[in-house]
Amino acid sequence: MDLPHKIATLLYVFDDADSVLLLERAREPNRGLWSPPGGKLETATGESPWMCACREAHEELGLTLGPSDLHLAGIVSEHGYEGTAHWLMFLFEIRPRCHQLPPSIEEGRFAFFSRAELDGLALPDTDREQIWPLIWKHRGKFFAAHCHCHPDGTQTWVLESTPESFSTT
Repeated sequence: MDLPHKIATLLYVFDDADSVLLLERAREPNRGLWSPPGGKLETATGESPWMCACREAHEELGLTLGPSDLHLAGIVSEHGYEGTAHWLMFLFEIRPRCHQLPPSIEEGRFAFFSRAELDGLALPDTDREQIWPLIWKHRGKFFAAHCHCHPDGTQTWVLESTPESFSTT
């Protein structure tokens, strides 16, 4: 399928109580749903995923971060998302804890949620069924997953890499 490739970062930010910061999106994609903040890489400028994550943290959350403040938690690739694009998403956990709720932005409003509260939130289906379970299972480590989005709306997920797949020798 010949579609454009889009690259994005997602930021997993936690407070001192280990609640996660989410954005209730006011725009598509995922309008009205709670998602991690983040954004698209500026590919025309050669921006790296780490620099994109730092830029997005500053623009959306008011945080000044450097690459060493980020832990690459996962990479998710999506083939043919909604028949419009292929996506490559870098999921970063921000190491410093967030001590205050960021103000609302054009993209939406922020709130902190405990892990248990996520079950009752309006989340994108893919986040609820695939990404959050991978984040929790491999937190502090790394995973890579691929999603093949079929024209009929179904998806096939493959876990491509986990900490266990790395050799220590």
